[in-house]
Amino acid sequence: MLLRLAYLTVTNAFAALRLLPMGDRDKDVETLVLRHQITVLERQLGADIKVRFAPKDRALLAALLTSLPREVLRRLRLLVRPDTVLRWHRDLMKRRHARTCRPKRAGRPPRVRSIRTLILRLVRENPSRGYRRVHGELTTLGIKVAPSTVWEILQQEGIDPAPERASTTWANFLRSQADALLACDFIETITLNGQRHYILAVIEHTTRRVRVLGATAHPTANWVTQAIRNLVMDLDDVGCRARFLVRDRDGKFPALIDEILAEAGIKTVLTGIRIPRMNSIMERWVQSCHRELLDRCLLWNEHHLRHALREYERFYNHHRAHQALDQAAPLRSVPDPITDPERIINLNVRRRDRLGGVVHEYSHAA
Repeated sequence: MLLRLAYLTVTNAFAALRLLPMGDRDKDVETLVLRHQITVLERQLGADIKVRFAPKDRALLAALLTSLPREVLRRLRLLVRPDTVLRWHRDLMKRRHARTCRPKRAGRPPRVRSIRTLILRLVRENPSRGYRRVHGELTTLGIKVAPSTVWEILQQEGIDPAPERASTTWANFLRSQADALLACDFIETITLNGQRHYILAVIEHTTRRVRVLGATAHPTANWVTQAIRNLVMDLDDVGCRARFLVRDRDGKFPALIDEILAEAGIKTVLTGIRIPRMNSIMERWVQSCHRELLDRCLLWNEHHLRHALREYERFYNHHRAHQALDQAAPLRSVPDPITDPERIINLNVRRRDRLGGVVHEYSHAA
């Protein structure tokens, strides 16, 4: 339409130049001839026949005739009424005003194709992660997107973003005493040589930092006591002032460890019978350890198990995003969002494999 309108404007401009050397008598004669031709057309077409003007023709007529007074327009022999010409002019000005006043950007910012590709890559390489975990990984990379955007992209691709997981609620005393709470528990696993091993781990409720105290096939009272002594020394070295340690009533915990903890100012809190929600933070870590490590890794013996636990502990404390920490890791804060458009468009994210690819870490390429 714009090209056609420009062509009509140029054509009529040359026609106006052709009228300049003509005298008033010649112009009057041409006007009378044109009026008579319109009369003949109206007589042949009839009063009920309506002439349809293209949008470009309407714009040109509105621009030419609007400068004339209404009385002059009423005396002209036109195929349309003068009010129609004025309406065309109002519509033309309305569209022009709408184009000039249109906001530059409305709603959410446009999605970058590289971010969408990265989201699908993270889901493909980590099938067990839901959209919240994927959003946490993006946050660790400094890519600022909304969790709902990740969910919508996965929905459009037909990928289930939220696999069903067992979820528990915190007890009131866990929320109120989180700054001073530790929790510990035993994890059982079987290596390929058929031997059952027991893993003792402790987690801090506030920072979510995990300490794997050890793994053994024979959790004797002496072994557990020594592991708790090592824990007390580690807490004292880092300045952790815990007041309570939550544990279950497992028989592998000797009574001596309560005395060792009491000397360090830590009181032991026993959970109720068959009430795992009283130790929900630790139970959640046990589930994560099984799902992300033990159920996906073939462990040959105790030495291999300890090596895998060290790698997973390092990954969990330094890289893995946590919803309770606003997608930060226990020993790493969330980086500042990327604001450079060039860097967003040209994302270069590298993957680091731990334990032969069982666990993936992502970071920007140097």
